[in-house]
Amino acid sequence: MRITKFGHSCVRLEAGGSTVVLDPGGFTDPEAVDGADAVLVTHEHFDHVEVERLRRADADIWTHAGLVEQLRADAPDLADRLHVVETGSPSGAELTVAGFTVRPIGEWHAVIHDEIPRVHNVGYVLTADGTSAYHPGDALTEADVPVDVLLLPATAPWSKVAETIDFARAVGAPLTVPIHEAIFSEPGRGVIDTHLQRFLGERELDYRRVEVGQDV
Repeated sequence: MRITKFGHSCVRLEAGGSTVVLDPGGFTDPEAVDGADAVLVTHEHFDHVEVERLRRADADIWTHAGLVEQLRADAPDLADRLHVVETGSPSGAELTVAGFTVRPIGEWHAVIHDEIPRVHNVGYVLTADGTSAYHPGDALTEADVPVDVLLLPATAPWSKVAETIDFARAVGAPLTVPIHEAIFSEPGRGVIDTHLQRFLGERELDYRRVEVGQDV
């Protein structure tokens, strides 16, 4: 299996002449989906799914029922390519996608804040050519099967490093590759700023980003 890391949470897997792309979101270069036979999406947040990238892919799209319904409403031209993945805790029913065996893992996004409603999130263990890779999306749900490669959300508005370490050790993959790193970038900092501005602003408290060398 060949694994290629693209922007943020997007990863491209190739095996047996087939290509599956996971989570081509707004922080991902559009060409990540070129030539894909299938696209898997973990959840609805913009950094994991972007409609124009789905249109560009010209491939079948697999995700949980709630997001399928949302995409059918927002992008009806994609309706014929949308397929529902059965979710559950910890795993849903296995399926075959473009020659890969796909095991859905989990059901819910990690808690960002108690006042932000949780959305559905489905991770995927993909197996081909005797190798398995686990992309958990935005959750730290342990896989219920052994995996060779863990695609680890390294940082997020909902994560802390102690939990990330414990999750990676619990999964116990021989190889762990960090993904979900755009929070370290300027656009990613904007995600954090948006949350803090919203919650502090509701209490009439000021939040502002101060750059190096800038006075307050």
